[in-house]
Amino acid sequence: MRAVDHDAPVYLHQLPVPGEERYISLALVNTRFTLSHGDIDLLDDTESAHLWLVRHELLPDRVALGGRQFGRLLGLREAVRALFEAYDAHERPAVDDLATLNSALAAAPSTPRLAWTSDGPHRADEPDAGNPAAAALSLLAEDATDLLTGSEAEQLTECAAQGCARWFLRSHGARRWCTTKCGNRVRAARAYAAKRGRESPT
Repeated sequence: MRAVDHDAPVYLHQLPVPGEERYISLALVNTRFTLSHGDIDLLDDTESAHLWLVRHELLPDRVALGGRQFGRLLGLREAVRALFEAYDAHERPAVDDLATLNSALAAAPSTPRLAWTSDGPHRADEPDAGNPAAAALSLLAEDATDLLTGSEAEQLTECAAQGCARWFLRSHGARRWCTTKCGNRVRAARAYAAKRGRESPT
């Protein structure tokens, strides 16, 4: 279990939404969300983006994230979000969003390798390590591709809580909120609105 960094901002301690533990592309899209005191962007500058990539073991701590790669990371995040939205709406995505993801895939193509572990031989695809930042983007794009083309894609949904904007994988068809916190927030807002309605003069 990963230790909690008590010096980190409180929003970094938020529990991941369902699916993030299997798909890092979900975690990428969910780096932009809303809390009660306003909008949060975990990738709001190069340093924050570097920290996020290191925390998710996509980039070695010693490798700097340049401004160009930072821009490409933000572009990939928005493209993946747009692809999720297109999939959910049963629509074709914009050509530019597809091109952004495919460009990230091609930036550090994987090389197939034969790996041999205690479980025996198996195929392992290793991204080009010559450019670690490009390799990180390629891994994120590959993960999004796996999600969108896999059997779990039909579970992909955006949280129905107003302003949340996080995506998750539904554990059952009736689930509408990414976390119980969002569900409780929506129910509290409905109860408050109903109470105000009863108290207002006719």
